[in-house]
Amino acid sequence: MTGRAGRARGVAVFLLLALVGVPGFAAGQVTLRVAAYNIRHGAGMDDRVDLSRAAEVLRALDADVITLQEVDRGVERTGGVDQATALGAMLGMRAHFGAFMPYQGGEYGMAVLSRLPVVEVRNIRLPDGEEPRTALEVRVIAGGASGAVEPRVVSVVGIHLYMTPEERRAQADTLSARLDGVAHPVVLAGDFNSRRDDIVLRGLVESGWLVLDKEGPSDTYPADAPAREIDFVMLRPGAAFEVVEHRVIEELAASDHRPLLVVLRLW
Repeated sequence: MTGRAGRARGVAVFLLLALVGVPGFAAGQVTLRVAAYNIRHGAGMDDRVDLSRAAEVLRALDADVITLQEVDRGVERTGGVDQATALGAMLGMRAHFGAFMPYQGGEYGMAVLSRLPVVEVRNIRLPDGEEPRTALEVRVIAGGASGAVEPRVVSVVGIHLYMTPEERRAQADTLSARLDGVAHPVVLAGDFNSRRDDIVLRGLVESGWLVLDKEGPSDTYPADAPAREIDFVMLRPGAAFEVVEHRVIEELAASDHRPLLVVLRLW
């Protein structure tokens, strides 16, 4: 293994070994808070672009890692702002951007924000549909900071599938196969543009993904009067996690989707 990926994994191993030597260190549960939010490039239900509204919504969730869909970087329609970096600065988190395609003088894609140490980032190219698509994988180290529990490497992967069922199925199948070699637990979260019982989610379940049930109302779109459940959190392997909480956040205005929050314990 050489290059940036090899160095990143070397850092991960070094951090894990260093933490094992901390007095009082012991294996135990690690809690991980993950949010997912399609921010519609900061445009709310009133079509006004205001990233501070999305930041306010996300700040209240106190997430360790956030997957964001429909993010602009240097795009004309949003004033040339690097939206991932701007949101990260507002929330005190490190931003990682994954470009789908060039758009209006900049790039359009997704982002993952993290307040946990990040050891590797992959922008995974998926089969093109009507628009190009990628999935953004960020490998983080959860736990271990206090020396009380064993640190765990976890991949949090942001997704935004598009557009027809056939295109989304090909994208989902490709991503699942690309993640087959990941030995540690994976959280897959975002906008699947698919319903719970359609061919896309059925295919992911067949590939070993656990699709989480939500507490309370499950519909996520449109934000002001939700009628469809198209945003999901999935886990693999499911047995690596205990789900403490998973719900749709009642937010009517900051975007056309409602955000998700999941609180997990890792064993």
